[in-house]
Amino acid sequence: MAVTATPPATRPSTAATRSGAAAVTAGLVLLVVALAVVDITQGTAAVGAAEVLKALTGRADPADASVVIASRLPRMTAGILVGVVLGVAGAVLQAVSRNVLAAPDTLAVNAGSYFALGVVGVTGVSLPLLASSGIAFVGGLLAAAVVLALSGLGTGTVRLVLAGTALALGLNSMTEGLLLLFPQETEGLYQWNQGSIGQNGYGGVLQMLPVVAVGLVGLALTARRVDALALGDDAARGLGVPVRATRVTVVVLATLLSAAAVTLAGPIGFVGLCAPALVRPLARRFRGFVRARGTLPAAGLVGAGLVLGSDVLLRALVPADTAVAVPTGVVTSLVGAVFLVVMALRLRDTAGAEASDRLRTPSRTAFLVTVAVLVAVTVGVVIAGVLLGDTKLLLGDVVNWAQGRAGPTVSFVLDTRVPRVLAALCAGAALALAGTLVQAVTRNPLAEPAILGVSGGAALGAVLLVTTVPVAGGWGIAGAAFAGAALASVVVFGLAARGGYQQNRLVLVGIGVAAGTTALISLLIVLTDPFNATKALTWLSGSTYGRTMPDVLPVAAVPAVGLVVAITRRTELDLVSLDEHTPRLLGLRLSRARLGFLTVAVLLSATAVASAGTIGFVGLVAPHAARALVGRRHARVVPVAVLLGAGLVCTADLLGRTVIAPAQLGAGLMTAVIGTPYFLYLLVRGRR
Repeated sequence: MAVTATPPATRPSTAATRSGAAAVTAGLVLLVVALAVVDITQGTAAVGAAEVLKALTGRADPADASVVIASRLPRMTAGILVGVVLGVAGAVLQAVSRNVLAAPDTLAVNAGSYFALGVVGVTGVSLPLLASSGIAFVGGLLAAAVVLALSGLGTGTVRLVLAGTALALGLNSMTEGLLLLFPQETEGLYQWNQGSIGQNGYGGVLQMLPVVAVGLVGLALTARRVDALALGDDAARGLGVPVRATRVTVVVLATLLSAAAVTLAGPIGFVGLCAPALVRPLARRFRGFVRARGTLPAAGLVGAGLVLGSDVLLRALVPADTAVAVPTGVVTSLVGAVFLVVMALRLRDTAGAEASDRLRTPSRTAFLVTVAVLVAVTVGVVIAGVLLGDTKLLLGDVVNWAQGRAGPTVSFVLDTRVPRVLAALCAGAALALAGTLVQAVTRNPLAEPAILGVSGGAALGAVLLVTTVPVAGGWGIAGAAFAGAALASVVVFGLAARGGYQQNRLVLVGIGVAAGTTALISLLIVLTDPFNATKALTWLSGSTYGRTMPDVLPVAAVPAVGLVVAITRRTELDLVSLDEHTPRLLGLRLSRARLGFLTVAVLLSATAVASAGTIGFVGLVAPHAARALVGRRHARVVPVAVLLGAGLVCTADLLGRTVIAPAQLGAGLMTAVIGTPYFLYLLVRGRR
């Protein structure tokens, strides 16, 4: 994959001047000051600008002074500090990796810190703030190291985002599993993960200041080496710069800054991505912003403006009593999601269709044997899912239940367990078939409903109904999920259609839409009452808990229809997956075929999400494994992928119900743990 984009360092025009850079910097300072002044006048208490002025001059009522000094000023200071830190960290990461999409978010630094703090929280150990910062630093640094090692440096913009997104999904899934298993020990961690600059006094800010100072001073000392790295590794070595040592040092310092921000305010999303991108065009006009010593302060100021601006905008548009419950990070994530989509549309995508792997085509006998083995395995997993759980049963109990002769205990167990097993089985089949269709239509082997935002749209629609109408039934949730998936798919595929669904644009737009839906879901969960929040979080983990036979009907009917469509239209699928010209030469109306297959894929994804919640990676893993087993002809890929998807989700549901019984983990969490390493393996193989 190759993406060409404006590099972090761009030579200015001859009209560029240092005085112009100084004026722009002064303007940024004034903007941050103005936002800070407005920010400290906003809040739930009736303390306006006049009361704030009196509090700052020592003439205010003690109650008003307490609000300003203990709450609003620390919040404003934390917003500036976090914004500066994230803006600088994002700018320096983009410089040393020569990748315009490098940031604490895309490098999974925030997810690594979140997971590390979740693991410590489970132990019940109460750590001081500095110790928590150290834990967050270690987790974030390890995650960034994995992403950078998998994606390479300066070679794959989309590869870096994919590696970071996949690792973040896996780490967040494991953290959410900890939240569900240990709700008391991790109380408040989910709200913290949304990112809020609200503070209770200056204690946290003062403790993080030395950490931030170390990171900023260290980056200032390495600024010249960072400039040399922007010229290329060979040029930097020619100037005597130790490339590897410099890169490692800068990544460590940037991660240290990110950990300080995470510890103080939680993950504030996308500031590290947006701030450097907004500063980058200035380098083409002002000479002072070409080098790191000018770029880094400007990125820090823009970052502070983004954080404070998001806080001010939220409190200006939303009533104060509601705004106080909305984390600042949700607003910045929504802004960042839109920003990522815009960047995806502006990047010049030079990657054609992914080079096809040279897969052998097995004989018909080998194909039939593969199908027979998968059928046997799937049937075995279904039987195990029915018999095993917190209460173990025998096959005779199942036979008696089917004939209506079972006792009340066995009947109760099977009445609740059988629908769960069938829901997992059908959801897995639906997701695998949807992934197969999407990969064929887009000719992108890394496309799947979760990564492309379709599953996120379905989840948003379903969570919106779950949190606003708690008594909603299965059919209502299915309708809401389909509406959300349809809207997300129209946005993703509509924006990516220009240029023929090119890989990089499609994936980046999908990731941006997925990030936006995640932020909106977080907003819904935070604003609803605790019961609905827990219900939504459990459902988002891919749980089949509480499913009944009526709930299984839509998720069984839709995959059956989809399978019939895919098998009967298998030749069209083969043609669509080839290239742009061959289908037209053979008389196939390509646009209509694409629209039809994508509509079926959206319907399958929405049905799976409505039935079993959000389950990721199945739509990626199953088609890949199917092609590796039986070749590329969809007459063979479709049934094998469906069997693999059904067996995978059913196995994940079984493990989630039995490994730590009586506690349970959702199938979505288990598939994320399984799918993340496989996805990263695909990236490594593709790089080779």
